[in-house]
Amino acid sequence: MSPIVILGALALGTSIPLAWWALSGARDERAQATGNLRMGTPSTANLREARLAESAQDRVLSPMMSGLAGRARRWTPSGLRDSVEQRIQLAGLGEDWTPDRVFASKAVLGIAGATMTFLLILLTPSLKVLLIGLAITALLFFLPDVRLQSKGADRQQVIENQLADVLDQITVCVEAGLSFDNAVLRVARGSGPLPEELGRTLQDVQLGMPRSAALERLLERTDVSDLRSFVHAFNQAEKYGIPIAQILRVQSTEIRTKRRQRAEERALKLPVKLVFPVVLCILPALFVVVAGPAAIRVAESFSTT
Repeated sequence: MSPIVILGALALGTSIPLAWWALSGARDERAQATGNLRMGTPSTANLREARLAESAQDRVLSPMMSGLAGRARRWTPSGLRDSVEQRIQLAGLGEDWTPDRVFASKAVLGIAGATMTFLLILLTPSLKVLLIGLAITALLFFLPDVRLQSKGADRQQVIENQLADVLDQITVCVEAGLSFDNAVLRVARGSGPLPEELGRTLQDVQLGMPRSAALERLLERTDVSDLRSFVHAFNQAEKYGIPIAQILRVQSTEIRTKRRQRAEERALKLPVKLVFPVVLCILPALFVVVAGPAAIRVAESFSTT
């Protein structure tokens, strides 16, 4: 099969997700500013001009993707939808991604992979091409899930690393005379996923939500074990009247101890993980370098005799 035909099939198969990605991206700042300025102005009588003034995403792509997401939603179990929404929250993409967008992207990528597989089968009908096409289709279909999982794991790791330092800052502020909410407000001005989540928690409290409920929502958005133990200890201290500064200092010390223990555990696992690369990669090359010349001389001596 000609390489040009293969490249054409690949280009046709990837054109659909690339077009969707390009057209469904966020509008630039100028377009958003223009839309904000037009809000509140009297609507024009010409509906055709008003419709054409909208972007290609609002006129064509958004209704198409909404219909596709609606059909996917009807065939999707409710538990799977809740799981996807939870992964979006853990990844910190709640403002940019929705479950409907995830399902639509999975459908578009899956259709693109199936189209590419169909074209390759028409050009080269063989079992090997079919298996490769099915593997590529499955990879494209599960690509959004892998992206969400990786993004969520990285974000949880960053929160876990920031937690001890954030608790130290809150402890210093509380011992200096600030209330817990004001201390959290000062910490929320920093950068990172944990200050952002603390800022959202503080906003929930300011809107009238009980502090315990706001902290439980924080745990749902992060799912970090150290943060969960701190929240439970804080709720118990607030319930029984234990000084908050004492709880903060104790929890900060425990979290630092756990972080050091995890680092030591990873260091102890490192020699075991290095056994297979050493045996499979380094030792064969070392044997070739050390024993190779001797083996060549022995072979030459036997050949001469």
